[in-house]
Amino acid sequence: MKLKDSFSPFLIALPLALSGCCEKHSCHAEKGSDSAAPQAALEAGISDAFAIRQSLVRINSTIQVWSASQPWDKSAPKKRRALGALLSGNRVLTTAEMAADATYIELENADNTRIIPARVTAIDYEANLALLEPDNGDVDSFFKDLQPLSLGSSAKIGDRVGVWQLEDNGMPIVTDAVIQSVDIVSSFANGHFFLTYEAKGSMQSASNSFTVPVIRNGELLGLLSSYDAKDQIIDIIAPEIIHAFISDTADGEYIGFPSLGIAITSTVDPNFRDWLKLSDDVGGLYVTKIRKDSAAQKAGLEKGDVIIEINGRAIGRRGYYSDEQYGRLYWSHLIRGSLKQGDEAELTILRGGEEMKLTAILDRPEETLVARETYDQPPLYLIKGGLIFQELTAYYLEAFGKDWQSKAPLNLLDIMMTPEDYEEGRNKIVFLSAVIPTPATTGYEQLRNFIINKVNGQTIADISSLIKAFQQPVPEGLHTIEFAEGPPRTIYLDAKISDFVDTELLKRGIPALSRE
Repeated sequence: MKLKDSFSPFLIALPLALSGCCEKHSCHAEKGSDSAAPQAALEAGISDAFAIRQSLVRINSTIQVWSASQPWDKSAPKKRRALGALLSGNRVLTTAEMAADATYIELENADNTRIIPARVTAIDYEANLALLEPDNGDVDSFFKDLQPLSLGSSAKIGDRVGVWQLEDNGMPIVTDAVIQSVDIVSSFANGHFFLTYEAKGSMQSASNSFTVPVIRNGELLGLLSSYDAKDQIIDIIAPEIIHAFISDTADGEYIGFPSLGIAITSTVDPNFRDWLKLSDDVGGLYVTKIRKDSAAQKAGLEKGDVIIEINGRAIGRRGYYSDEQYGRLYWSHLIRGSLKQGDEAELTILRGGEEMKLTAILDRPEETLVARETYDQPPLYLIKGGLIFQELTAYYLEAFGKDWQSKAPLNLLDIMMTPEDYEEGRNKIVFLSAVIPTPATTGYEQLRNFIINKVNGQTIADISSLIKAFQQPVPEGLHTIEFAEGPPRTIYLDAKISDFVDTELLKRGIPALSRE
């Protein structure tokens, strides 16, 4: 029987055990929409209404994310709406959530009479901020009669603020809120915490609810990043973070917020403190990891050091310091919210019980072995004979659902937690993510989540090196694939059959067999 005759139709339906929430935003509830909230917000007065309509711009985004299980494919497009704050120079400030993975963005005026395409000029997924500008169209006509907002200064607990919204018909709404506390909060990209105001106020449900501007004394204080309808708590990205973001965009090249490049743990446990030789009047954070080529490593910081001061501010046992304006804040604000790249951070540490001072010049360390933020970046992959290979990312692991840290494959989680154990010879981690049942993969259908060491004798450092390895001539017509661990430790792929399958896959709907 000919090979073509034995090739029965197969579905490209992968048995990858990902949850239904396998998109970056698909399980993210629309923020600020509280249809059941008491109608505490009042329609704006005539003067306020005029100012709101002049300074707010509707943002309409089409979001389409890549599939974690089928990396050549995208999810169905989704619409997202918000209100942006108009700044000088025809710029519109919004959250990164409105721009990340967007295939199309448009700006619309308050009364829905003018629309213009927009593009992203700067975005920070960690701080959840994005800056938009018009992209072609009649710019002068669109911004005619509009009035940009000025960036306001920081607020204090007890200050009253106004949350600005617009109904579909252009009717302005102002929600009165009171700042109750200040904290360091992660609002978008996991694990990145920035200064955030928490205000109390009952918001109405409005058509533009994903994010809206927050105003104080007629100036832009911040952007709403979340709204808890039950407790009526409004999280507001603080002006210090917005000022730093806008300032960084001034030269047209956005760099981003700095990082020390360390992992730490508290020094609360008394036995741990005794072992570290810490006196009762000293707090401190124990350094558990240091990223390669980070500002901390270059400054001479070592694993096992205890950081007791940053720029003269004493760090407590749980990592908090006393801020002159806001009170107790987490130590990361001293680095990410108070300084910029190129600034110096003086670290006072204890090493073996002896006090030392180090000076770190802040920067952003290179991407790790496992990429953390892959927004707006298509996944890199290779399909060979039905075997699907990918570079490991945090996005892939998070696609296992809300409890991904316990549901994702343990071997892949271990790589994310301890990448330094896998760095030798690798730029990225390449793994077998799934198998399409084909004549070339018979017997391999259940294999997945295996780390690739070598293919055809070539060490695999990334997807590009994997593609090149499969292009090498192979003895006896068999590709040899070696895993980092097993069983099995080695599998074989018939070169002729896999080439035929590749051709058939392209005919059956896969747009490309690789992306590098």
